[in-house]
Amino acid sequence: MSINTKRLFQGDAVIWIVFFFLCMISLVEVFSAASSLSYGGGSYMQPLFKQAGFLALGTLVVWLLHAIPCRYFKLIPVIGYPISVLLLLLTLLMGATLNDGARWIDIGIRFQPSELAKGILVITVALVLSFGQTEKGAANDVMKRILWLSGIVCGLIFPENFSTAVLLFGTVFVMMFIGRVPLKQMGKLVAVLVGLLIMAVLLVKILPADVINNNRLLHRMDTWTERLSTHVEDRDSVDVKVALQENPQASHAKIAIASSNVFGKMPGNSEERDHLPQAFSDFIYAIIIEELGIVGAVFVVFLYVILLFRAGRIASRCERNFPAFLTMGLAVLLVMQAMMNVLVAVGLAPVTGQPLPLISRGGTSTLINCAYFGMILSVSRYARKVEKKPKAAELPAEVETDEHAAEFQKDDGLQ
Repeated sequence: MSINTKRLFQGDAVIWIVFFFLCMISLVEVFSAASSLSYGGGSYMQPLFKQAGFLALGTLVVWLLHAIPCRYFKLIPVIGYPISVLLLLLTLLMGATLNDGARWIDIGIRFQPSELAKGILVITVALVLSFGQTEKGAANDVMKRILWLSGIVCGLIFPENFSTAVLLFGTVFVMMFIGRVPLKQMGKLVAVLVGLLIMAVLLVKILPADVINNNRLLHRMDTWTERLSTHVEDRDSVDVKVALQENPQASHAKIAIASSNVFGKMPGNSEERDHLPQAFSDFIYAIIIEELGIVGAVFVVFLYVILLFRAGRIASRCERNFPAFLTMGLAVLLVMQAMMNVLVAVGLAPVTGQPLPLISRGGTSTLINCAYFGMILSVSRYARKVEKKPKAAELPAEVETDEHAAEFQKDDGLQ
């Protein structure tokens, strides 16, 4: 008995291909980047087995979600938003600390509530935008609602994970632009954000260091400013020894990139993986360039670009607003995080700690990113079903019954 893969993996075929390519690259590069470290601990194959397990479970998540009609995702904000806010609050107050940041909750299983909150906020914003649409664009009160919802989530993430808060708010900003929020309101928001940034810089200059360090909300501000200043100084520095001492992550990433060529050293032959901290996570793109060369680096970026453009194609086919905004929001979130990781790895942005979606090693982030793919595929699956329905004029008279009309309206509701 043969398995019909077309029936098993429905939805947009290009999205499925992008997903499987990212998974394959993850298996190879995580195994390569972490193998030396694991070999020293006596478990050479452990990185491969662990990442394969997460990706297998993630594939199951994709498959299950892509089979759920996308209209049911509207229920997620009702339950998920309050839970995510509660988890973020608990993390801020009593979360497990890693790298000077309380980002984890440990309940037998360690996970990052911020990863869960990102997707839930995007779904919530998509829902608000869909309900607030008029013939001339989004209603005037839509931005206010979105800013309250996103402000709470980003505000709880901000003290311990600045880059994630910025990434998430940037995604929300792009979604508001796509959702036709009045440009006048968007301009005022930009002006306010610039003003807040100037105030934050002045605050760092004026307040004593001990006051900032003892403040629960600002205690990581020294880390943020140090990373920014180190990034600027490292770009201007010509002393390799000083750069390696003061900014080892970015410096070893540059060495990995500089020692590569068009086709790279091939998987398993990286030299910088033994010197580069977080080579299997935050700086895995540098290892990809070292081992797969310029060709591999461009191919990885190309996969994310395809994901974004394909999501736009899916969104343009949607007859309803919610799935269109949902698809674009999730795709923008994934691609913005990927671009942030790439810019850090190649030295164009300060160190942020953002993993490369679906490629970097990780449990929570891998499963959540797989959920995003599943939702996008769900939208593509049901959008295609509507497209394949014949026009009313082409239907035989005996088929155009009230029963058929009810069935069409039911399917239309999925959009």
